[in-house]
Amino acid sequence: MNAGSEWIDAGIGILEKIRDTQADAIERASEVCAEAIGAGGFVHLFGTGHSRIPVEEMFPRYGSYPGFHPIVELSMTFHTQVVGANGQRQAMFIERMPGLAEVILSNFHFEPKDAVMVFSASGLGAAVVEFARGARRRGLPVIAVTSIAQSKAGEVEEEVGARLMDEADVVIDLCTPVGDALCRLDGLPETPVGPGSTLAAVAVADAIKVRTAELLLAKGKLPPVITSVAEVGRRRSDELFEAAYREHARRAARSLAT
Repeated sequence: MNAGSEWIDAGIGILEKIRDTQADAIERASEVCAEAIGAGGFVHLFGTGHSRIPVEEMFPRYGSYPGFHPIVELSMTFHTQVVGANGQRQAMFIERMPGLAEVILSNFHFEPKDAVMVFSASGLGAAVVEFARGARRRGLPVIAVTSIAQSKAGEVEEEVGARLMDEADVVIDLCTPVGDALCRLDGLPETPVGPGSTLAAVAVADAIKVRTAELLLAKGKLPPVITSVAEVGRRRSDELFEAAYREHARRAARSLAT
């Protein structure tokens, strides 16, 4: 078996561990999301760096529906140029900056029926920890999706004083190892290759999305689901998209602080 296949096996192992150990936490998170969305509120989603990926996986996507509100700051996520303007160094510096999360939060009007979900494999950066803390201070339930092993292995930032999982009401463990990368190659003992946290976080995001939909459907409160042309044809797909778009816009209009 080559290393590529080993990574796939390791990824399957992580998904199986999530399924076997995190079902209760995923159920609690789904109940929180269903309560917020069913009441006409938002589940506000936040992540920095590569954790923007599960945030964007939640909505808007085929097979997704309004009620999830992605909050993605380009200064901490748009770093594919790696160096120069919008480079990786700047993004990593900014996400560790105390006080930034409160500035971000101040742009939004939060209602008691809302909830918050924060994604971060390490759960140590100031932005994600303080975003969760600020949400709880506003009376909102907070769901943290993080790697407990990775978070415990890292040092808490002195000015921040906590980990993301310390600031959450529901914690879902990504079940990824310290350092994130899954494969050690012969001749490369020091630096493992192939991170697992994105695979794990997207799986958790979709599990919550699907279970939340099931709970909302049982209550007759599931918003329109964005559906592919290949599934329902162009006309119906367009109708569902427009209905979902209008519903998201209606909720978003209430969430902007003016």
